[in-house]
Formats: sequence, C-alpha cells, structure tokens
Amino acid sequence: MSRIILGMMRISQMDQPSIRELFESARASGIDHFDHADIYGGSPHRCETLFGDAVQLTAQDRSEVVLQSKVGIRRGFFDFSKDHILDSVNGSLRALKTEYLDVLLLHRPDALVEPEEVAAAFDQLAADGKVRNFGVSNHTPGQIELLKTAVDQPLVANQIQLSVAHAPSIASGLSANMATLEQSVDRDGEVITYSRLKSVTLQAWSPFQGALTGKIFLGDLQSYGALNTALDEIASDYGVTPSAIAVAWITRHPANMQVVLGTTNPVRLADGVAGADIRLTRQQWYKLFKAGGHVLP
Repeated sequence: MSRIILGMMRISQMDQPSIRELFESARASGIDHFDHADIYGGSPHRCETLFGDAVQLTAQDRSEVVLQSKVGIRRGFFDFSKDHILDSVNGSLRALKTEYLDVLLLHRPDALVEPEEVAAAFDQLAADGKVRNFGVSNHTPGQIELLKTAVDQPLVANQIQLSVAHAPSIASGLSANMATLEQSVDRDGEVITYSRLKSVTLQAWSPFQGALTGKIFLGDLQSYGALNTALDEIASDYGVTPSAIAVAWITRHPANMQVVLGTTNPVRLADGVAGADIRLTRQQWYKLFKAGGHVLP
C-alpha cells in the first residue's frame, strides 16, 4: 500500500467531475489507498456515495486500489454491536459500488464494546468476502488486546492523530519517568511501541494540525513561528514545500506509518505526497520535533 492515504471526509461539497479529478490526481501521484467512513458527509454514507457515483471504478481500477472505511460512530453514541457493523458495511458497499472493502476500521472506541459481538460481525464479513482486512482507529493497546480476546482476524491498522505539532505518542516515550515534565504523561498506552511490536500499521490523521490551537500549523506564524521557520529551511534544502517536510517528519519514523491527507486540492495533494520520498536526517527530525513545541530531556 502507498505511504500516503487520501482521506475522503471533505468531498461532500464537491461535484462529480472534481471528485473524479481528485481521484485521478491521487492515482497519478502514486496513491492507491482511499479512506472513508460511514459518517463522512453529515448523513450516513454520503461521502461514500459521492465517491462511488463520481469514480465508477472499473474492474481494473478496483484491483489496483485499496478502499478503506470505518464504522462505529452514530449520532450521539458509539456502536460496535454486530448488527450495526454488518448494516453499516453493507451500506458502505452499496455506496462505494464495490463487492468488498479492503480494510474496515472500528472508528472510535466504544465503552460498551463486547468483543464477542465484534468477532461475530468480523467472522461473517470475512466469510462472505465483504471485508478482507480489519483494524481500528484511535484505539489504545489495551483496547486492541481486549478485542483480540475474541476476534480471530489480525488487526492490521490503527489510525491515530499525529503531526510534528501534535505528537504526545512520541514525546511521552522520550520523557519517560520525568514527573516534572508534562509531556512525560502517557496518553495512549505507548501505542507506537505496541504497534511496532505487533506489526500494526499506524495511519496518521490530521498531519498538519497543531495541539496548541487545534488548527493547521502551516503558515501560522503567530502560534507556530519556530516550526514554520524550521519547515521552510528544511523544505528549501530539499526543493519541496513545507507540507512535504511535515509529511516526511512522520514517514521518517521507523514504525513505517502511513499519512492520511485530507486535502481536496490536487496541487496540495502532490505537495504532500512528495514528502514520502524524503528521508530526513536525525538532526532535521529532532530539530522539527523541538520547533513543534516538544522538548528533549
């Protein structure tokens, strides 16, 4: 699979030619992985339907792309029940006009999860050929291990929020056992280390979002002046845009993460994709880490 995933959350306001152009631009950039969710678009399966109608995948297209969707978020509550998982997947298949999903992720942890219910749904979907691979999103190692008490299929992926300016999953490990340092707090059960040990592919979402403002840090000189300066300097060294370097910061990590880009602009998409081919030096990586607001003990 490609190191870059194109997220389809923002296509709800696009017309069919624009969606098709975005898809073709992604394929031309080497992207074969497209990320959906049953809730994207404001109503069930809206973005999936727009994608399916606009792209109209041929048999050849379908064999060359990875279609991924997510399930579990409903209006006002989370739901990992067998019935909801099955109903939602069937809706996604109809909307996307495909016979199977390459990857299905459980979208947000359900506090009322019953692993046996999830296992029953996954078993049926696998037996029916409707889902080929399973995973999770925003889950801790403990939550994954709980699912595995009943689920037999490998959980191959976990989507987590990660960027150079929002990296508690990395910062906490660098500051282990330092009680006076806020970033030493482990907020996710060492999910990156766990994923490397268990061969779970991490998918980094919101790769340009910062922790301070919750908004895009690229170009935000007021809140992220030092980071933008560092991004500009390193981007100049490689002849790419700062967004490419922000992507490269994630793909440089030896966990071999994928990066989920949510842009609907083909030019910005190409800019971000360029980062996957850049291998930052250790000095550059740590320089960005510190400029992003983190500290080295």
